[in-house]
Amino acid sequence: MGSKLTILLPDSSSFMQILISISALLVSVFLVQVSTGTLGPLDALSGLSIGFTRTEIGLIGSFHFVGFILGCFLSPSLIKRVGHARTFSFVTGLSIIAVLLHPIWQNLYFWIVLRLFSGIAVAGAATVIESWLHAKLNNENRSKYFSFYRIFDMSGALVAQALIATLPVAQYWSYSLVAIFLCLSFLPLALTKSVQPALPEHAKWRPFLAVSISPLAVAGVLVVGATGAAIRMVGPLFAFDSALTNSEIALFLALFILGGALSQLPVGYLADKFTKRTIMMALSSLTIIVSFIMPLSFVSSLLGDKQIFILVFIFGMATMPIYSLCATHANDLCQTKDMTDLSASLIFFFAIGAIASPIISGALLDNFGPHILFIYFAALHGLLLAFGLYRVIKRPVIHFARPYIYIPRTSLFIAKTVKSFSRTK
Repeated sequence: MGSKLTILLPDSSSFMQILISISALLVSVFLVQVSTGTLGPLDALSGLSIGFTRTEIGLIGSFHFVGFILGCFLSPSLIKRVGHARTFSFVTGLSIIAVLLHPIWQNLYFWIVLRLFSGIAVAGAATVIESWLHAKLNNENRSKYFSFYRIFDMSGALVAQALIATLPVAQYWSYSLVAIFLCLSFLPLALTKSVQPALPEHAKWRPFLAVSISPLAVAGVLVVGATGAAIRMVGPLFAFDSALTNSEIALFLALFILGGALSQLPVGYLADKFTKRTIMMALSSLTIIVSFIMPLSFVSSLLGDKQIFILVFIFGMATMPIYSLCATHANDLCQTKDMTDLSASLIFFFAIGAIASPIISGALLDNFGPHILFIYFAALHGLLLAFGLYRVIKRPVIHFARPYIYIPRTSLFIAKTVKSFSRTK
């Protein structure tokens, strides 16, 4: 007797009902991403026109990530105290004030404090939206609907880069437009009929848990944090020093994000066919190659005047998926009950890399010129590759693996996006 193949199609009415119920959250995250994604490059280019050094601009970017990590650990308590909607209103209002104060006093230390508060607000807003989203979904549909979250999140980041091409630097109305997008993010959640969820149980903080589970995952998120923070905050300075116009700087940043977005599916496919450590080291190797090629003048004769755009697109494809590979690799080795604590631990190390790197890379640009930035990236990923090879020798076999999934680096709730089942290779 032949076997009968049954194909299960999703219930379209149920699909649309859930999608509509989370639409307010998706629109809000899009608007938040447009505003916060614009603020970083706008600060970098504005600081340059004001007369800040590249090291000082890196310092401003670093304090954004100091605020970010503070927000990750402060916002759950705030949500427990006043609820999701009020917390979102509070942190978004805080961010609006910080944005509008930028052009009023163009002082380095004042901007550092403002970026500290905006970092707290970004982490708080993401925590509210993600925890609300997780509460409306379940283990069976979370990955599917979280893909819509990623689409809106990355779309907002791409729109932000388009804004950079049109906004004049160090101008009041440029910062006012950023604040307007933050104000608009209030509206969807204010009008939604969706019932606010109860906050999931908040686990205790064990920042060094990830080291005991996977030293390679820790090294990976440190490097990813250092790379991502530098390219977002110091990358515009590299592009400016490479004689790119404002619209070309925006394209440079957008192609980095677009490359990372488009590589998620093929990397996910490969990560399910090979070990995540193998894919991680392959991506680091590609990053090293691109980073060494970027400063070479003869490449322009091979790829044309726009070689910088081709290379930064490949650079984004290679670097952005590494965080998710590190997180899922660590989760392969982690008990289900420790997954949220592990997630918080990985965020902690990501933030350490993100805090230190803009200062280091800004100082390198001040002292050695723009092309040192990608040599710096090559050195970081060279160390990661060497450590990865060492860990493969030290622990050659991983017996259990969870499927790869793109994991945003935003809040303590990202562990909820990883399914708690495993399979034997």
